[in-house]
Amino acid sequence: MSTIPDDLKYTQSHEWLRDRGDGVIEIGITDHAQEALGELVYVETSETGREIDAGETCATVESVKSASDVYSPIAGEIVDANDSLADEPDKVNNDPYGEGWLARIRAADDTDLDRFMDAAAYRDYCEEDN
Repeated sequence: MSTIPDDLKYTQSHEWLRDRGDGVIEIGITDHAQEALGELVYVETSETGREIDAGETCATVESVKSASDVYSPIAGEIVDANDSLADEPDKVNNDPYGEGWLARIRAADDTDLDRFMDAAAYRDYCEEDN
């Protein structure tokens, strides 16, 4: 079973969200997603300062198996992108909830994180997915 931290929110497309408490939401892909992708060989993040809508591509990850777009679950401004992943894409495989984060987004005013799954709901969702 994949690691699923209790303090995060999750999407059906296997992104996680961490409320940093300052209006900025950190996002990345879940342990489940990185396991499904396999060893990552390339990660492209978005430009800092870019305005993004929910559902827009905020990163692209490429593994030995396939390439996938990562979609922002929220709207806002990208205030930081994890540029270190360009040289070390394996951070996403080794530490998806820590050093493998993809973007930090200053959320639009109307962002409601309660609409996303909590850890228990995401665990159930992943079990149904198998």
